[in-house]
Amino acid sequence: MKLEFNFNQSAVIPYRKGANGLEILLITSMKKKKWIIPKGYIEFNLSAFESAKKEAFEEAGVLGTNETIELGSFENYKSIGVCHTKVFTMEVIEVLEDYPHKTLRKRKWFELKTASENISIEAISSMILSLNNKIK
Repeated sequence: MKLEFNFNQSAVIPYRKGANGLEILLITSMKKKKWIIPKGYIEFNLSAFESAKKEAFEEAGVLGTNETIELGSFENYKSIGVCHTKVFTMEVIEVLEDYPHKTLRKRKWFELKTASENISIEAISSMILSLNNKIK
């Protein structure tokens, strides 16, 4: 009998207001080097947003404001079970030169449309495209 687990993660879509509108910071995944957003398990002593904000620091080397919008959630089916991921916005206030995953991942700023086209998870792509209507 195969055991399946349900587990929870949280993620942020890091953004900044550029000259041509909102820009999204994407990072590469560890194994397949696909463009993704920072995400990770929700730590027991942190809220979902605080955990996601910590992942943004570790994986993308960015610090952000505490103001956020919960954009929604999506499910991933993995070999060990179902992963439920809540997604939040995070306005970037500082981009760091040194951070824990600097040598493991690339990071790059994209315009909204290009960011949504580079994300393979449809739910995240849609959330990115919705940002112009949600962020003032």
